[in-house]
Amino acid sequence: MRKVRITVLRTMLLEDLAAEYGREGLGKCPFLKEGQVFYADYAKPEGLCDEAWKAIYQYVFALAHFEGDEVFYGGSWIDKPGVAICSCNDGLRPVIFKLERTDEEVPPDS
Repeated sequence: MRKVRITVLRTMLLEDLAAEYGREGLGKCPFLKEGQVFYADYAKPEGLCDEAWKAIYQYVFALAHFEGDEVFYGGSWIDKPGVAICSCNDGLRPVIFKLERTDEEVPPDS
């Protein structure tokens, strides 16, 4: 199993939906910033939003166990081996993540 690097690519506010359904003054995600990097193995990394982790952990787990040049869904989704682009499930202010399998092995007793 390998560590997975989680990079915050983009934080967004879907202004039309926020205007209709969100509370006044709602902005982009207050917890994550573009360019932030986390590393994961079995557990949620310190500082990563719980809800974001729930939305992406299955992809992190899959990447941690991928070997070689495997790509998700046989290349019909992502064209780069060891990479996934995912988002949290906040429908008004989503955060987009890049997940990358690293070469760093996780010790078996982690």
